[in-house]
Amino acid sequence: MDPSIQRWRSARIQSDRLFSLLDPAALYERPIPERHRILFYLGHLEAFEWNLLRGARKPFEPAFDRLFAFGIDPVGGGLPSDQPSDWPAVDAVRTYNSRVRAELDNTDSYPDLLINVAIEHRLMHVETLSYMLHQLPLASKRRGEPAVPDVTGPPRKPGMVEVPAGEVTLGLARDAGQFGWDNEFDAHSVTLPGFAIDRYKVTNGDYLEYVRAGGSPPVFWKRSGDEWIYRTMFEEIPLPLDWPVYVSHANASAYARWAGKELPTEAEWQRAACGAPRAGNYGCVRWDPVPVTAFGAGEFGIEDMRGNGWEWTSTLFAPFAGFERFPFYPGYSADFFDGQHFVMKGGSPRTAACMMRPSFRNWFQPNYPYVYAGFRCVMRGANQ
Repeated sequence: MDPSIQRWRSARIQSDRLFSLLDPAALYERPIPERHRILFYLGHLEAFEWNLLRGARKPFEPAFDRLFAFGIDPVGGGLPSDQPSDWPAVDAVRTYNSRVRAELDNTDSYPDLLINVAIEHRLMHVETLSYMLHQLPLASKRRGEPAVPDVTGPPRKPGMVEVPAGEVTLGLARDAGQFGWDNEFDAHSVTLPGFAIDRYKVTNGDYLEYVRAGGSPPVFWKRSGDEWIYRTMFEEIPLPLDWPVYVSHANASAYARWAGKELPTEAEWQRAACGAPRAGNYGCVRWDPVPVTAFGAGEFGIEDMRGNGWEWTSTLFAPFAGFERFPFYPGYSADFFDGQHFVMKGGSPRTAACMMRPSFRNWFQPNYPYVYAGFRCVMRGANQ
């Protein structure tokens, strides 16, 4: 079997497992107000692949092909107002999904570009669905903890790390023979002056000091008397002070100002990540973060830059020079070149390993607080 087909089927298994964690009634819930009900995503994964890969095959359920085709941000900035009764029955969606898989599985191979789009699109939704499931009541989910040992780390070394002036490459070369999304092209070099950057991501313990000074708490925290509780995917635990904090871009920026620092640019983050160890908390082996000291440092002594939480940058999501839309998915990136989305780098515990390439760019709106995204701060010039 074509290795790409095997990877695609493995991605299906991952998404199927995620849906299997839910109480069936939860499929009609909308745990994040800005997003569709969970049922949409049950149909969307297959509908996207059917619309992408079906070629000359005739539609057998065109209404579902349209209903489940696309849907990310709310139209016009408003919130969806549909009701559960507006959606098809779960059994009808599952029947559609089974038929799509049977039809698509009749072909032994697909163009490399399209099959990679199908794989990574599905795995992106495995991650973003995790954000949605995280916001459901605990009783709506059954535990799906992977069988991996707990990870601890040595004590933190306080302070910032000096990164010398130099060049960094952003993006992928078109002749590299490697899959990338349209916004990853083309490769180009950026020359940076020296700067100082936090050795570690900002932790819950660091952010707690900001909250005590009047800052906004993250959505993953819950007040219990005089203490803070952390809501993991499957339970509530005492706030883990050495885990990275997950917050919106707006809250990360506010913390940086409070600390007298700034968020790094995309290029600064990329230079700081030079030589980062391959090991890290990513690839869906864990549901939750681990201590920021758990996986070691890269070339400049900066730690925890692969997985364990995306990292916000100050860079607005925009095209690189020479950007070309995917003709089969023209809006994938271009619809978000709107000056209202910020680049994130690095990956989270639920980011697939194939998307841990240095050129991969993620992005979200600044006030969206549900992403597994943290940050670290920089100081530049005379402020270093």
